[in-house]
Amino acid sequence: MALVTMNELLPAARKEKRAVGAFNVANYETALAILKAAEAEKSPVIIQVYDRLFESYKAADLAGTLLRLARRADVPISLHLDHGTSLEHVAAALHAGYTSVMLDGSRLPFDENVRVTRQAVDFAHGAGCSAEGEIGHVAQGDETALTVVDEAVKFAAATRVDALAVSIGTAHGYYKAKPKIDVERCREIAEALPDLPLVLHGGTGTPLEDVRAVIRCGIAKVNIATEFLDTYLKSSRAELEKLDGKFIPPDKFYDPVVEACAAHAARLIRFFAGR
Repeated sequence: MALVTMNELLPAARKEKRAVGAFNVANYETALAILKAAEAEKSPVIIQVYDRLFESYKAADLAGTLLRLARRADVPISLHLDHGTSLEHVAAALHAGYTSVMLDGSRLPFDENVRVTRQAVDFAHGAGCSAEGEIGHVAQGDETALTVVDEAVKFAAATRVDALAVSIGTAHGYYKAKPKIDVERCREIAEALPDLPLVLHGGTGTPLEDVRAVIRCGIAKVNIATEFLDTYLKSSRAELEKLDGKFIPPDKFYDPVVEACAAHAARLIRFFAGR
């Protein structure tokens, strides 16, 4: 149907108290699985590429495949740089054709986070694309810093981000213990920023009842990386075990892997949409 920016997906999702799934991919098969899931559910989706892939040619090379998939899709798809660590990577993503970018300055002091995020927003808007920022810090092997409501308001006004990732108790990767999601804090941030789509990072393993609660409070984008990519690895391992050393052409080998990943993503897309 269309290759779109997140601005064409998230504001309506927030108003309707639903969320768009944002899935990290690493190759053709994982991207194809997301496309199949989105089309099966007749729902828009965001395909994300993690910043690490921009440290080599991987992200730019993959962009050609992602753009082709998005343009032949019968649902709207946005291509997004996830957790950009530098303005150079933001520029590279926009040049490669990604329609949305995130500059993650959440580990920086507030003023520095504002400065670099605003530059990323300017880059994105200049290219007709959308931009996400983060205030507070969602842990990834480090310490979580929950979002302060007043800081979120100031940050949004100063940077003009199109979507704001907030820290409300989630973490990236698999949890070692059940997380404590601060739904009330999410509600307070949403009430202070009534028109800005909020983003939940660390969606993997977060109790679905908590995910549903924060979607009602203004979360319009839910990021999923670890559990989806782990599904790909486990499905691949299972198919290898079935072969028991016998040969199969790789394209045929990956067909059931793609189907397993698509089924996993479809369940989440359906849940985020409130169905």
